Amino acid sequence: MAKSISVWTFGLFLALTSRSAVAQTDARPVDAVGEALRARDYSKALELLKPALQVSPGNAELWAMRGAAYAGETHNAEALASFQKALRISPDYLPALEGAIQIEYANGRKEAIPLLQRVLRLRPSDQTSHGMLAVLEYQQGNCPAAIAHFEKVGGLFDSQPAALHAYAACLVKLQQPDKAAQIFQRALALNPDDPRERRLLASIQLMAHKPDDALATLQPLLQSADPQAGALELAATAYEANKDTPRAVSTLRQAILLDPQNVNLYLDFANLSYAHDSFQVGIDVVSDGINLRPKAAQLYFARGILYVQLAEYEKGEADFEKAYQLDPSQSLSSAAQGLAAAQQNDLDQALARIRASLARKPNDAIMLYLQADILAEKGAEPGTPEFQTAIRSARQAVALQPSLAAARSVLATLYLQSGRYKDAVEQCRKALQSDPNNQAALYHLIRGLRKTGESKELPDLLKRLALVRKQAAREQSERYQYKLVEDDAQPK
Repeated sequence: MAKSISVWTFGLFLALTSRSAVAQTDARPVDAVGEALRARDYSKALELLKPALQVSPGNAELWAMRGAAYAGETHNAEALASFQKALRISPDYLPALEGAIQIEYANGRKEAIPLLQRVLRLRPSDQTSHGMLAVLEYQQGNCPAAIAHFEKVGGLFDSQPAALHAYAACLVKLQQPDKAAQIFQRALALNPDDPRERRLLASIQLMAHKPDDALATLQPLLQSADPQAGALELAATAYEANKDTPRAVSTLRQAILLDPQNVNLYLDFANLSYAHDSFQVGIDVVSDGINLRPKAAQLYFARGILYVQLAEYEKGEADFEKAYQLDPSQSLSSAAQGLAAAQQNDLDQALARIRASLARKPNDAIMLYLQADILAEKGAEPGTPEFQTAIRSARQAVALQPSLAAARSVLATLYLQSGRYKDAVEQCRKALQSDPNNQAALYHLIRGLRKTGESKELPDLLKRLALVRKQAAREQSERYQYKLVEDDAQPK
Protein backbone atom coordinates (compact mmCIF):
# COMPACT_ATOMS: atom_id res chain seq x y z
CA MET A 1 0.00 0.00 0.00
CA ALA A 2 2.83 2.37 0.80
CA LYS A 3 3.94 2.73 -2.79
CA SER A 4 0.41 3.54 -3.98
CA ILE A 5 0.46 7.11 -2.59
CA SER A 6 2.00 9.90 -4.65
CA VAL A 7 4.58 11.75 -2.59
CA TRP A 8 7.33 14.28 -3.13
CA THR A 9 9.99 13.73 -5.75
CA PHE A 10 13.62 14.33 -5.04
CA GLY A 11 15.22 16.22 -7.88
CA LEU A 12 12.99 19.27 -8.00
CA PHE A 13 12.45 19.97 -4.33
CA LEU A 14 16.19 19.77 -3.68
CA ALA A 15 17.10 22.15 -6.51
CA LEU A 16 16.84 24.86 -3.86
CA THR A 17 16.20 28.48 -4.65
CA SER A 18 16.36 29.80 -1.08
CA ARG A 19 19.03 29.17 1.53
CA SER A 20 17.76 31.42 4.29
CA ALA A 21 16.81 28.55 6.57
CA VAL A 22 20.27 27.00 6.62
CA ALA A 23 23.85 28.07 7.06
CA GLN A 24 24.96 30.56 4.44
CA THR A 25 27.50 29.25 1.92
CA ASP A 26 28.83 30.23 -1.44
CA ALA A 27 25.85 30.00 -3.82
CA ARG A 28 27.95 28.79 -6.73
CA PRO A 29 28.46 25.12 -5.72
CA VAL A 30 24.84 24.93 -4.55
CA ASP A 31 23.59 26.26 -7.89
CA ALA A 32 25.86 23.89 -9.80
CA VAL A 33 24.66 20.90 -7.80
CA GLY A 34 21.06 22.01 -8.31
CA GLU A 35 21.58 22.11 -12.06
CA ALA A 36 23.08 18.60 -12.02
CA LEU A 37 20.12 17.29 -9.99
CA ARG A 38 17.62 18.90 -12.38
CA ALA A 39 19.46 17.25 -15.26
CA ARG A 40 19.39 13.92 -13.37
CA ASP A 41 23.18 13.80 -13.58
CA TYR A 42 23.55 12.34 -10.10
CA SER A 43 27.18 11.27 -10.41
CA LYS A 44 28.16 14.83 -11.33
CA ALA A 45 26.16 16.16 -8.40
CA LEU A 46 28.01 13.83 -6.03
CA GLU A 47 31.33 14.84 -7.54
CA LEU A 48 30.53 18.51 -6.97
CA LEU A 49 29.27 17.89 -3.44
CA LYS A 50 32.44 16.21 -2.20
CA PRO A 51 34.64 19.33 -2.08
CA ALA A 52 31.66 21.53 -1.11
CA LEU A 53 31.02 19.42 2.00
CA GLN A 54 34.70 19.46 2.89
CA VAL A 55 34.49 23.23 2.97
CA SER A 56 31.03 23.42 4.64
CA PRO A 57 30.43 20.17 6.59
CA GLY A 58 27.76 21.82 8.73
CA ASN A 59 25.50 22.85 5.86
CA ALA A 60 22.17 21.01 5.89
CA GLU A 61 21.33 22.05 2.32
CA LEU A 62 24.41 20.34 0.91
CA TRP A 63 23.75 17.14 2.88
CA ALA A 64 20.16 17.10 1.65
CA MET A 65 21.38 17.51 -1.92
CA ARG A 66 23.77 14.61 -1.35
CA GLY A 67 20.81 12.53 -0.17
CA ALA A 68 18.87 13.48 -3.33
CA ALA A 69 21.80 12.49 -5.56
CA TYR A 70 22.20 9.10 -3.85
CA ALA A 71 18.43 8.55 -4.01
CA GLY A 72 18.54 9.29 -7.74
CA GLU A 73 21.06 6.46 -8.09
CA THR A 74 18.79 4.25 -5.87
CA HIS A 75 21.47 4.03 -3.20
CA ASN A 76 18.86 4.44 -0.49
CA ALA A 77 21.03 3.58 2.52
CA GLU A 78 23.52 6.33 1.64
CA ALA A 79 20.66 8.69 0.77
CA LEU A 80 18.95 8.14 4.10
CA ALA A 81 22.20 8.63 6.00
CA SER A 82 22.71 11.96 4.19
CA PHE A 83 19.19 13.18 4.95
CA GLN A 84 19.60 12.16 8.59
CA LYS A 85 22.88 14.12 8.73
CA ALA A 86 21.08 17.18 7.37
CA LEU A 87 18.36 16.80 10.02
CA ARG A 88 20.89 16.59 12.83
CA ILE A 89 22.14 19.98 11.66
CA SER A 90 18.71 21.49 10.98
CA PRO A 91 15.88 19.31 12.45
CA ASP A 92 13.06 21.15 10.65
CA TYR A 93 14.69 21.41 7.22
CA LEU A 94 11.82 20.37 4.94
CA PRO A 95 13.76 19.00 1.94
CA ALA A 96 15.71 16.66 4.24
CA LEU A 97 12.55 15.67 6.11
CA GLU A 98 10.78 14.90 2.87
CA GLY A 99 13.70 12.92 1.49
CA ALA A 100 14.04 10.78 4.64
CA ILE A 101 10.28 10.25 4.78
CA GLN A 102 10.20 9.12 1.13
CA ILE A 103 12.69 6.35 1.83
CA GLU A 104 11.28 5.24 5.19
CA TYR A 105 7.70 5.31 3.94
CA ALA A 106 8.46 3.33 0.78
CA ASN A 107 9.75 0.56 3.06
CA GLY A 108 6.74 0.82 5.38
CA ARG A 109 8.97 1.72 8.31
CA LYS A 110 7.51 3.29 11.44
CA GLU A 111 10.54 5.59 11.63
CA ALA A 112 8.75 7.78 9.10
CA ILE A 113 6.03 8.59 11.67
CA PRO A 114 7.92 11.11 13.85
CA LEU A 115 9.34 12.71 10.71
CA LEU A 116 5.86 13.18 9.27
CA GLN A 117 4.65 14.57 12.57
CA ARG A 118 7.45 17.11 12.35
CA VAL A 119 6.34 18.09 8.84
CA LEU A 120 2.76 18.55 10.07
CA ARG A 121 3.93 20.89 12.80
CA LEU A 122 5.36 23.02 10.01
CA ARG A 123 2.51 22.46 7.54
CA PRO A 124 -0.59 21.37 9.53
CA SER A 125 -2.90 21.11 6.51
CA ASP A 126 -0.59 19.06 4.28
CA GLN A 127 -2.86 16.29 2.98
CA THR A 128 -0.03 14.14 1.67
CA SER A 129 1.60 14.01 5.10
CA HIS A 130 -1.74 13.19 6.73
CA GLY A 131 -2.29 10.43 4.18
CA MET A 132 1.11 8.86 4.72
CA LEU A 133 0.68 9.02 8.48
CA ALA A 134 -2.77 7.43 8.20
CA VAL A 135 -1.37 4.46 6.29
CA LEU A 136 1.64 4.02 8.58
CA GLU A 137 -0.45 4.23 11.75
CA TYR A 138 -2.84 1.68 10.27
CA GLN A 139 0.04 -0.64 9.50
CA GLN A 140 1.19 -0.27 13.11
CA GLY A 141 -2.30 -1.23 14.31
CA ASN A 142 -2.99 2.23 15.75
CA CYS A 143 -6.43 2.78 14.26
CA PRO A 144 -7.50 5.77 16.43
CA ALA A 145 -4.47 7.73 15.22
CA ALA A 146 -4.92 6.47 11.65
CA ILE A 147 -8.53 7.60 11.48
CA ALA A 148 -7.63 11.08 12.75
CA HIS A 149 -5.32 11.45 9.74
CA PHE A 150 -7.63 9.69 7.25
CA GLU A 151 -10.22 12.35 8.05
CA LYS A 152 -7.84 15.09 6.94
CA VAL A 153 -6.76 13.78 3.53
CA GLY A 154 -9.66 15.25 1.58
CA GLY A 155 -9.91 13.52 -1.79
CA LEU A 156 -6.32 12.24 -1.78
CA PHE A 157 -7.42 8.60 -1.60
CA ASP A 158 -10.49 8.79 -3.81
CA SER A 159 -8.74 6.82 -6.55
CA GLN A 160 -6.88 4.41 -4.27
CA PRO A 161 -8.93 1.36 -3.19
CA ALA A 162 -6.21 -0.04 -0.91
CA ALA A 163 -6.13 3.13 1.19
CA LEU A 164 -9.93 3.28 1.33
CA HIS A 165 -9.96 -0.36 2.47
CA ALA A 166 -7.52 0.48 5.25
CA TYR A 167 -9.67 3.40 6.36
CA ALA A 168 -12.80 1.23 6.37
CA ALA A 169 -11.01 -1.58 8.21
CA CYS A 170 -9.99 0.82 10.98
CA LEU A 171 -13.54 2.08 11.30
CA VAL A 172 -14.78 -1.51 11.56
CA LYS A 173 -12.18 -2.27 14.21
CA LEU A 174 -13.37 0.72 16.20
CA GLN A 175 -16.97 -0.48 15.81
CA GLN A 176 -18.08 2.25 13.45
CA PRO A 177 -19.55 0.11 10.64
CA ASP A 178 -21.90 2.86 9.42
CA LYS A 179 -18.99 5.14 8.57
CA ALA A 180 -17.00 2.18 7.26
CA ALA A 181 -19.78 1.35 4.82
CA GLN A 182 -19.76 4.94 3.50
CA ILE A 183 -16.01 4.76 2.91
CA PHE A 184 -16.22 1.35 1.29
CA GLN A 185 -18.93 2.56 -1.08
CA ARG A 186 -16.29 4.92 -2.47
CA ALA A 187 -14.00 1.92 -3.01
CA LEU A 188 -16.78 -0.03 -4.74
CA ALA A 189 -17.46 2.93 -7.04
CA LEU A 190 -13.91 2.52 -8.38
CA ASN A 191 -14.49 -1.17 -9.18
CA PRO A 192 -18.27 -1.70 -9.47
CA ASP A 193 -17.87 -4.99 -11.34
CA ASP A 194 -15.56 -6.56 -8.74
CA PRO A 195 -17.58 -9.24 -6.88
CA ARG A 196 -15.21 -9.25 -3.91
CA GLU A 197 -15.71 -5.52 -3.42
CA ARG A 198 -19.46 -6.06 -3.34
CA ARG A 199 -19.23 -8.91 -0.85
CA LEU A 200 -17.00 -6.87 1.44
CA LEU A 201 -19.33 -3.88 1.36
CA ALA A 202 -22.32 -6.15 2.04
CA SER A 203 -20.47 -7.67 5.02
CA ILE A 204 -19.90 -4.21 6.49
CA GLN A 205 -23.52 -3.24 5.87
CA LEU A 206 -24.63 -6.36 7.74
CA MET A 207 -22.35 -5.38 10.62
CA ALA A 208 -24.13 -2.02 10.59
CA HIS A 209 -27.48 -3.83 10.81
CA LYS A 210 -28.57 -2.65 7.36
CA PRO A 211 -29.72 -5.83 5.61
CA ASP A 212 -31.66 -3.93 2.93
CA ASP A 213 -28.52 -2.04 1.94
CA ALA A 214 -26.58 -5.32 1.88
CA LEU A 215 -29.16 -6.94 -0.39
CA ALA A 216 -29.09 -3.93 -2.73
CA THR A 217 -25.29 -4.19 -2.88
CA LEU A 218 -25.47 -7.91 -3.62
CA GLN A 219 -28.19 -7.72 -6.29
CA PRO A 220 -25.84 -7.71 -9.32
CA LEU A 221 -24.19 -10.86 -7.94
CA LEU A 222 -27.48 -12.57 -7.05
CA GLN A 223 -28.92 -11.84 -10.49
CA SER A 224 -25.85 -13.21 -12.22
CA ALA A 225 -26.23 -16.33 -14.35
CA ASP A 226 -23.54 -17.89 -12.17
CA PRO A 227 -24.03 -16.65 -8.56
CA GLN A 228 -21.26 -17.47 -6.12
CA ALA A 229 -21.80 -19.25 -2.81
CA GLY A 230 -20.19 -16.39 -0.86
CA ALA A 231 -22.71 -13.87 -2.15
CA LEU A 232 -25.60 -16.26 -1.46
CA GLU A 233 -24.37 -16.82 2.10
CA LEU A 234 -24.37 -13.08 2.78
CA ALA A 235 -27.80 -12.73 1.18
CA ALA A 236 -29.17 -15.49 3.40
CA THR A 237 -27.90 -13.61 6.45
CA ALA A 238 -29.59 -10.44 5.19
CA TYR A 239 -32.89 -12.22 4.51
CA GLU A 240 -32.88 -13.71 8.00
CA ALA A 241 -32.16 -10.28 9.48
CA ASN A 242 -35.24 -9.06 7.63
CA LYS A 243 -37.23 -11.96 9.14
CA ASP A 244 -37.65 -13.55 5.70
CA THR A 245 -36.65 -16.99 6.95
CA PRO A 246 -38.07 -19.04 4.01
CA ARG A 247 -35.96 -17.04 1.58
CA ALA A 248 -32.93 -17.29 3.87
CA VAL A 249 -33.29 -21.07 3.95
CA SER A 250 -33.74 -21.45 0.20
CA THR A 251 -30.79 -19.14 -0.50
CA LEU A 252 -28.56 -21.03 1.91
CA ARG A 253 -29.58 -24.36 0.37
CA GLN A 254 -28.63 -22.97 -3.04
CA ALA A 255 -25.23 -21.94 -1.65
CA ILE A 256 -24.67 -25.43 -0.23
CA LEU A 257 -25.46 -26.99 -3.60
CA LEU A 258 -22.90 -24.71 -5.25
CA ASP A 259 -20.20 -25.28 -2.62
CA PRO A 260 -20.96 -28.52 -0.75
CA GLN A 261 -17.49 -28.66 0.85
CA ASN A 262 -17.90 -25.30 2.61
CA VAL A 263 -18.22 -25.99 6.35
CA ASN A 264 -19.40 -22.45 7.13
CA LEU A 265 -22.54 -22.93 5.04
CA TYR A 266 -23.62 -25.94 7.11
CA LEU A 267 -22.90 -24.02 10.30
CA ASP A 268 -25.07 -21.16 9.05
CA PHE A 269 -27.86 -23.64 8.34
CA ALA A 270 -27.48 -25.12 11.82
CA ASN A 271 -27.79 -21.62 13.29
CA LEU A 272 -30.98 -21.00 11.33
CA SER A 273 -32.40 -24.33 12.42
CA TYR A 274 -31.55 -23.63 16.05
CA ALA A 275 -33.10 -20.16 15.95
CA HIS A 276 -36.40 -21.49 14.57
CA ASP A 277 -36.63 -24.75 16.52
CA SER A 278 -36.19 -26.80 13.33
CA PHE A 279 -33.71 -29.09 15.03
CA GLN A 280 -34.23 -32.24 12.98
CA VAL A 281 -33.97 -30.37 9.67
CA GLY A 282 -30.70 -28.89 10.88
CA ILE A 283 -29.44 -32.31 11.94
CA ASP A 284 -30.21 -33.73 8.50
CA VAL A 285 -28.39 -30.95 6.65
CA VAL A 286 -25.38 -30.96 8.99
CA SER A 287 -25.21 -34.75 8.68
CA ASP A 288 -24.90 -34.30 4.92
CA GLY A 289 -22.00 -31.98 5.58
CA ILE A 290 -20.38 -34.51 7.92
CA ASN A 291 -20.65 -37.16 5.18
CA LEU A 292 -18.64 -34.86 2.92
CA ARG A 293 -16.31 -33.46 5.60
CA PRO A 294 -16.02 -36.27 8.19
CA LYS A 295 -13.08 -34.60 9.95
CA ALA A 296 -14.70 -31.18 10.46
CA ALA A 297 -14.94 -30.84 14.25
CA GLN A 298 -17.18 -27.77 14.00
CA LEU A 299 -19.89 -29.78 12.26
CA TYR A 300 -19.97 -32.36 15.06
CA PHE A 301 -20.26 -29.56 17.62
CA ALA A 302 -23.12 -28.01 15.63
CA ARG A 303 -24.99 -31.29 15.32
CA GLY A 304 -24.39 -32.09 18.99
CA ILE A 305 -26.06 -28.79 19.92
CA LEU A 306 -29.11 -29.69 17.82
CA TYR A 307 -29.32 -33.22 19.29
CA VAL A 308 -29.34 -31.78 22.78
CA GLN A 309 -32.35 -29.59 21.90
CA LEU A 310 -34.22 -32.77 20.94
CA ALA A 311 -33.20 -34.33 24.30
CA GLU A 312 -31.12 -36.93 22.45
CA TYR A 313 -28.37 -36.52 25.00
CA GLU A 314 -26.32 -39.59 24.19
CA LYS A 315 -26.07 -38.59 20.53
CA GLY A 316 -25.22 -35.04 21.54
CA GLU A 317 -22.53 -36.20 23.92
CA ALA A 318 -21.12 -38.55 21.29
CA ASP A 319 -20.87 -35.67 18.81
CA PHE A 320 -19.18 -33.42 21.37
CA GLU A 321 -16.66 -36.13 22.16
CA LYS A 322 -15.99 -36.75 18.47
CA ALA A 323 -15.44 -33.02 17.96
CA TYR A 324 -12.87 -32.88 20.76
CA GLN A 325 -11.13 -35.96 19.38
CA LEU A 326 -10.86 -34.34 15.96
CA ASP A 327 -9.71 -30.98 17.32
CA PRO A 328 -7.51 -31.50 20.38
CA SER A 329 -6.54 -27.83 20.31
CA GLN A 330 -9.94 -27.13 21.84
CA SER A 331 -8.25 -27.92 25.14
CA LEU A 332 -5.34 -25.61 24.44
CA SER A 333 -5.84 -22.21 25.99
CA SER A 334 -5.90 -19.06 23.90
CA ALA A 335 -2.66 -17.97 25.52
CA ALA A 336 -0.96 -21.25 24.68
CA GLN A 337 -2.35 -21.11 21.15
CA GLY A 338 -0.90 -17.66 20.71
CA LEU A 339 2.48 -18.76 21.98
CA ALA A 340 2.39 -21.82 19.75
CA ALA A 341 1.42 -19.72 16.76
CA ALA A 342 4.35 -17.43 17.46
CA GLN A 343 6.57 -20.48 17.13
CA GLN A 344 4.92 -21.55 13.86
CA ASN A 345 2.91 -24.14 15.79
CA ASP A 346 6.13 -25.73 17.06
CA LEU A 347 5.02 -26.87 20.51
CA ASP A 348 8.52 -28.06 21.39
CA GLN A 349 9.89 -24.59 20.82
CA ALA A 350 6.98 -23.02 22.68
CA LEU A 351 7.62 -25.38 25.59
CA ALA A 352 11.30 -24.48 25.60
CA ARG A 353 10.44 -20.79 25.91
CA ILE A 354 8.05 -21.49 28.77
CA ARG A 355 10.67 -23.51 30.61
CA ALA A 356 13.22 -20.74 30.12
CA SER A 357 10.73 -18.33 31.65
CA LEU A 358 10.09 -20.70 34.58
CA ALA A 359 13.81 -20.98 35.20
CA ARG A 360 13.81 -17.23 35.83
CA LYS A 361 10.49 -17.15 37.68
CA PRO A 362 9.53 -20.62 38.97
CA ASN A 363 6.32 -19.52 40.70
CA ASP A 364 4.64 -17.97 37.67
CA ALA A 365 1.16 -19.53 37.71
CA ILE A 366 0.43 -18.70 34.06
CA MET A 367 3.68 -20.24 32.81
CA LEU A 368 3.13 -23.34 34.97
CA TYR A 369 -0.35 -23.69 33.55
CA LEU A 370 0.91 -23.27 29.98
CA GLN A 371 3.57 -25.92 30.57
CA ALA A 372 0.92 -28.37 31.76
CA ASP A 373 -1.41 -27.47 28.90
CA ILE A 374 1.19 -27.91 26.17
CA LEU A 375 2.44 -31.20 27.65
CA ALA A 376 -1.16 -32.43 27.63
CA GLU A 377 -1.55 -31.19 24.06
CA LYS A 378 1.59 -33.08 23.05
CA GLY A 379 -0.01 -36.29 24.28
CA ALA A 380 1.91 -37.03 27.48
CA GLU A 381 0.89 -40.50 28.66
CA PRO A 382 0.11 -41.44 32.29
CA GLY A 383 3.16 -42.83 34.02
CA THR A 384 5.66 -40.93 31.89
CA PRO A 385 7.92 -38.20 33.29
CA GLU A 386 6.21 -35.68 30.99
CA PHE A 387 2.81 -36.58 32.42
CA GLN A 388 4.06 -36.22 35.98
CA THR A 389 5.53 -32.84 35.11
CA ALA A 390 2.20 -31.77 33.62
CA ILE A 391 0.26 -32.85 36.74
CA ARG A 392 2.77 -31.18 39.05
CA SER A 393 2.72 -27.94 37.01
CA ALA A 394 -1.09 -27.80 36.90
CA ARG A 395 -1.38 -28.43 40.64
CA GLN A 396 1.19 -25.76 41.38
CA ALA A 397 -0.58 -23.27 39.09
CA VAL A 398 -3.88 -23.91 40.88
CA ALA A 399 -2.24 -23.56 44.30
CA LEU A 400 -0.67 -20.25 43.31
CA GLN A 401 -3.79 -18.88 41.58
CA PRO A 402 -6.95 -20.76 42.65
CA SER A 403 -9.20 -18.71 40.34
CA LEU A 404 -7.26 -19.76 37.21
CA ALA A 405 -10.06 -21.81 35.65
CA ALA A 406 -8.00 -22.84 32.63
CA ALA A 407 -5.39 -24.49 34.88
CA ARG A 408 -8.10 -26.41 36.74
CA SER A 409 -9.52 -27.55 33.42
CA VAL A 410 -6.13 -28.89 32.33
CA LEU A 411 -5.70 -30.62 35.69
CA ALA A 412 -9.13 -32.21 35.22
CA THR A 413 -8.05 -33.46 31.79
CA LEU A 414 -4.96 -35.09 33.29
CA TYR A 415 -6.97 -36.63 36.12
CA LEU A 416 -9.42 -38.10 33.58
CA GLN A 417 -6.52 -39.62 31.65
CA SER A 418 -5.18 -41.26 34.80
CA GLY A 419 -8.59 -42.59 35.91
CA ARG A 420 -9.02 -40.18 38.82
CA TYR A 421 -12.58 -39.30 37.85
CA LYS A 422 -13.79 -37.84 41.16
CA ASP A 423 -10.76 -35.57 41.34
CA ALA A 424 -11.47 -34.50 37.77
CA VAL A 425 -15.08 -33.67 38.64
CA GLU A 426 -13.95 -31.61 41.61
CA GLN A 427 -11.54 -29.58 39.50
CA CYS A 428 -14.18 -28.98 36.81
CA ARG A 429 -16.69 -27.69 39.35
CA LYS A 430 -14.12 -25.30 40.79
CA ALA A 431 -13.14 -24.15 37.28
CA LEU A 432 -16.78 -23.42 36.46
CA GLN A 433 -17.16 -21.37 39.62
CA SER A 434 -14.48 -19.02 38.25
CA ASP A 435 -15.47 -19.29 34.59
CA PRO A 436 -19.05 -20.53 34.01
CA ASN A 437 -18.53 -20.53 30.24
CA ASN A 438 -15.41 -22.70 30.20
CA GLN A 439 -16.27 -25.20 27.47
CA ALA A 440 -13.45 -27.59 28.28
CA ALA A 441 -14.44 -27.71 31.97
CA LEU A 442 -18.08 -28.40 31.06
CA TYR A 443 -17.10 -31.13 28.66
CA HIS A 444 -14.73 -32.79 31.11
CA LEU A 445 -17.31 -32.53 33.90
CA ILE A 446 -19.77 -34.41 31.68
CA ARG A 447 -17.16 -37.08 31.01
CA GLY A 448 -16.18 -37.33 34.65
CA LEU A 449 -19.76 -37.72 35.84
CA ARG A 450 -20.40 -40.34 33.17
CA LYS A 451 -17.37 -42.31 34.37
CA THR A 452 -18.50 -42.17 38.01
CA GLY A 453 -22.02 -43.24 37.09
CA GLU A 454 -23.59 -39.94 38.22
CA SER A 455 -25.90 -39.21 35.30
CA LYS A 456 -28.57 -37.06 36.95
CA GLU A 457 -26.91 -33.77 36.00
CA LEU A 458 -25.95 -34.76 32.47
CA PRO A 459 -29.01 -33.44 30.56
CA ASP A 460 -28.72 -29.99 32.14
CA LEU A 461 -24.96 -29.93 31.64
CA LEU A 462 -25.32 -30.91 27.99
CA LYS A 463 -27.83 -28.11 27.47
CA ARG A 464 -25.47 -25.71 29.17
CA LEU A 465 -22.56 -26.85 27.00
CA ALA A 466 -24.74 -26.48 23.90
CA LEU A 467 -25.63 -22.90 24.84
CA VAL A 468 -22.02 -21.97 25.59
CA ARG A 469 -20.86 -23.54 22.35
CA LYS A 470 -23.61 -21.74 20.45
CA GLN A 471 -22.51 -18.38 21.84
CA ALA A 472 -18.89 -19.16 21.02
CA ALA A 473 -19.87 -20.04 17.44
CA ARG A 474 -21.74 -16.74 17.10
CA GLU A 475 -18.75 -14.78 18.36
CA GLN A 476 -16.46 -16.72 16.04
CA SER A 477 -18.71 -15.85 13.09
CA GLU A 478 -18.59 -12.16 13.99
CA ARG A 479 -14.80 -12.28 14.31
CA TYR A 480 -14.64 -13.96 10.90
CA GLN A 481 -16.55 -11.07 9.30
CA TYR A 482 -14.30 -8.52 10.92
CA LYS A 483 -11.20 -10.48 9.91
CA LEU A 484 -12.44 -10.65 6.31
CA VAL A 485 -12.50 -6.86 6.13
CA GLU A 486 -9.22 -6.40 7.99
CA ASP A 487 -7.35 -8.98 5.90
CA ASP A 488 -8.57 -7.36 2.70
CA ALA A 489 -7.08 -4.04 3.79
CA GLN A 490 -3.58 -5.45 4.30
CA PRO A 491 -0.93 -4.21 1.87
CA LYS A 492 -0.79 -6.31 -1.29
